Amino acid sequence: MSLPPLLHYESVADYKRHYERYFQRATIVTFDGIRVYFKPQKFGHAFYENSQRIKGPKDEFSPVRAQRMDWIKATLENPNARIYQGWNKEYRVYEEDRRVSVVYEDFVVVIELSLGKQGELKANFVTCYVADKSISKINNSPEWDRDKCLKKLQR
Repeated sequence: MSLPPLLHYESVADYKRHYERYFQRATIVTFDGIRVYFKPQKFGHAFYENSQRIKGPKDEFSPVRAQRMDWIKATLENPNARIYQGWNKEYRVYEEDRRVSVVYEDFVVVIELSLGKQGELKANFVTCYVADKSISKINNSPEWDRDKCLKKLQR
């Protein structure tokens, strides 16, 4: 799978329309069969950053993130993705039901897993970003394991 081209739109509204059309209204399934849902409020979480580059409210649109929007789907669908457990900052632990995928450079996609009505795994998109400062830490995270994830969710 080749790297999708960067998106170049004139306005934030154009990026938002792209997100709505190709993510919120689309059916996106990971390479290993997990349906991923994209909620409207995740647009702000994924494509905005804190203008002071510190912890705090995300108050500035990030063209770097938004231009890579189509990398989300390509990352989730790529069978060569490196998949890791996600880090919970609040509890300072890795979580089996959070999954971080890396394929293209240091671009990461984070999804949170849960069980569907039939007991199947489903996911919600959490965020995506260029992990230029944290990619080595991510690459040293525990690998994500489907069975461990299911076991945690079935408790």
